[in-house]
Amino acid sequence: MISREKIATSKRWVIKIGSALLTADGKGISHGVLAGWVEQMAALRHAGHEILLVSSGAVAEGMSRMGWSNRPHNLNELQAAAAIGQMGLVHAWEACFQKYGLHTAQILLTRNDLDDRSRYLNARSTLRTLLELGVVPVVNENDTVTTDELRFGDNDTLAALVANLIEADLLVLLTDQEGLFDADPRFNPSASLIHETRVDNPQLDTVAGGSVGGLGLGGMVTKVRAARLAARSGTGTVIASGLRNRVVEAISRGETVGTLLVPVQEPQAARKRWLAGQLQPRGSLVLDDGAVRVLREQGSSLLAVGVSRVNGDFARGEVVVCLDRAGSEVARGLVNYNAQETLRIMGKPSHRIEELLGYVDEDELIHRDNLVLL
Repeated sequence: MISREKIATSKRWVIKIGSALLTADGKGISHGVLAGWVEQMAALRHAGHEILLVSSGAVAEGMSRMGWSNRPHNLNELQAAAAIGQMGLVHAWEACFQKYGLHTAQILLTRNDLDDRSRYLNARSTLRTLLELGVVPVVNENDTVTTDELRFGDNDTLAALVANLIEADLLVLLTDQEGLFDADPRFNPSASLIHETRVDNPQLDTVAGGSVGGLGLGGMVTKVRAARLAARSGTGTVIASGLRNRVVEAISRGETVGTLLVPVQEPQAARKRWLAGQLQPRGSLVLDDGAVRVLREQGSSLLAVGVSRVNGDFARGEVVVCLDRAGSEVARGLVNYNAQETLRIMGKPSHRIEELLGYVDEDELIHRDNLVLL
C-alpha cells in the first residue's frame, strides 16, 4: 500500500499538469515554466522512476497561435484549436526532455480506446513498452476527433484511467490549490489541509464539493473521482499545488505535500478484483492438466499450448473463463487473440504463432498480469 515513505521507491508515476500551470494566463505555453517541470521529471526518470505525463494546454496554445483572445464555443473551432496547439505542445515537451537525453512519445486517446477491450490491450502494450524503453509518453485527449459523448470530460479522469491502464503506483494531480481541505478555506479561516486519508473516506464527498478548485474543467470533485478511479488498480493519488516550488521533487522525497489519497487494496489485489467481478466473460478455454498445474502452482501466463478446446466467439481483449477438464473454473482473464485465432494456435507452442497466423501480437494467450485465479 502506498504511503509517503514508499513514494520514493515507487516505480511508475502518472503526472497530470493542467492548463493553468503550463500557460501564461491563457496566452499559450510558458516555455520557462514547462522547462521547470521537465527538469523535475527528468530527475525522477534518471533516478529510476517510470514517468507518464498527462498534459493539458493544446487548446490554449492553439488559440495563442491563431491570435484568438476568447475561447471558441463551436466544437469545430475548439477541435481546430486543439489540432493547431497540439503541434506546439508536443514540440515543447520533446525539446525540453531531449536536453536531458530523454525521448518522448505522443499518445492521443479517446474514451472508445479504453472502452473497447482490443484497443485497451493495444494501448496498454504500447504504453508499457514505451516505459520499459525509458521513453516519457505525453498523453492527451484526442480533442480533434472526440465528440461530447465520447469525451473523458477532463484530464483528471483521463489520467486516472491511464493509471489503471499501466497499473501505476502513483497518480499526481497538480492543481492551483494546496490540496483537499476539511472545509472551504474561502469562508472558513480555520479550515485545515487533509494531509492523508483513505480514498473511500465518505468525508471526501462533502469537502470536495465545497473546496476551492475551479481550474479548467476539473475542480476538486473531479480530482476525488479520479483518485477513486485510479484506486481500482491500487494506485495512490497525490493532489498538490503546482504553484509550490519544485513540488514534484518534494513529493518524491516523501514530504507532506498536498493530500495523499490511499487506495483500499494493494495494486495486484485491486486489479484482480476488477478482472474477476466487473467484466462479463465472452467465452471459455478448456485447459489440459499441465496448464492448470502451472497456473495454480507458478502463477504463470497462459500459453496457447495448454489449451485443448475453445468455446464462444470472443474478440481480442475480452474476458474468457479458463476451465479444467472437469469443467471447473480455474481462472479468467483478458485474451490476446480472438476465438478464431485461438482455435488455430491452441495446443501449439508460442514460437509457431507467427507461422500459423501470419503475425504475432503476444507470446502469451493471456498474460499473467491480466489473469486472475479463482
